[in-house]
Amino acid sequence: MKVRTLLAGFALAALAAGARPADAQVPTAKAKSQTERIVTLGASVTEIVFALGAGDKVVGVDQSSDFPAEVARLPKVGNFRSVSAEGLLSLAPTLVIGTTDAGPPAVLAQLRSAGVKVHLVPTADDLAKTEAKILGIGKALGREAEARALADKVLADVRAANEWAEQTGRRPRVLFVYARGSGTLFVSGLGTAANEMIRLAGADNAITAFEGYRTLTAEAVVAAAPDIIAIPKLGLESIGGIRGLLALPGISATPAARARRVVTMEDGLLLGFGPRLGTAVRALASQLHPGLNSPGGDE
Repeated sequence: MKVRTLLAGFALAALAAGARPADAQVPTAKAKSQTERIVTLGASVTEIVFALGAGDKVVGVDQSSDFPAEVARLPKVGNFRSVSAEGLLSLAPTLVIGTTDAGPPAVLAQLRSAGVKVHLVPTADDLAKTEAKILGIGKALGREAEARALADKVLADVRAANEWAEQTGRRPRVLFVYARGSGTLFVSGLGTAANEMIRLAGADNAITAFEGYRTLTAEAVVAAAPDIIAIPKLGLESIGGIRGLLALPGISATPAARARRVVTMEDGLLLGFGPRLGTAVRALASQLHPGLNSPGGDE
C-alpha cells in the first residue's frame, strides 16, 4: 500500500510540474513535418525542395516540373501561372511553395482562406536572386542549414564554371530565341535569365538595344548578326527543329545560320536558376566554346 501511494504521489507531482500522459503529448516538430503535404509551383522550386531533402513531402507539382525523376509519378496541377483552387485543394496540401509569378492571385487567396500556407519566393535571373530563392524555400521548409549549404555549393559551382568558360578569351555573340510554336516567337534583350546565362557561359548577348523579351522580327535578327543562336529544347521542337528555326524571319541571313551554329538545352536546366545552375553553365559553355578543355572534376 505504501508503494502504491508513493507512485501515485510521483504521478501527481509530475502532472503538477507540467508533464502529460503519453496519449496527451503535444506533437513534436519532427512529427509535424512528417504530416506536411507540399505542392510546388515552378520547376526550379520543385528542384530546390527535393535538393533540400523534402521531396518525400511533395504531393503535387506544376506541369513544368520534370526534375528529378521522382516527380514523374506525382499529380500535375497545371501551369503554375494559372492553377485552380479545386485542383490544388483536392491534394489536401498543408503548404504551397511557388515563385512570385505563380497564381492567379485570387486562387492563392482562396488557398490561404482554406488554411493552406502559401509561401512565394522571387524568381531568379542571377546569382544573388538564386541564393535568395534557395534560402527562402529553406526557411519555408524549416531547413535553413541545408539551404545555406546548398546555396554555397551552387554559388561555388557557378563561379568555377564561369572561370572555366572565360579561359578562351573569345566572346561569341549569341541570339537567344524563345518559342512556343510559330505564333509565339521572342528574342531576349538584357536583364533576363537568358542574358545572364549567356554572360556566365563566357559570351555576349547579340541583342543590347532593349531589356526583356520582344517579338522576333527579321530586322532585329539581321541587325544582331549573331555568331550562335541559343534556343531551349521545347521551343526548338515547337517550330520544327533546326529546319524550322532557320526558316524564321531574318535567321537565314545571320552568320549563325550560315555556319549552322545552333545550341539547345533542356528548358529547366537552361533557364531554371536552381540547384543545377553550375551544371547548366558548364553545359552551355561547352557548346558555345567547343574547344574548351575538359574542366575535370564533378559539379
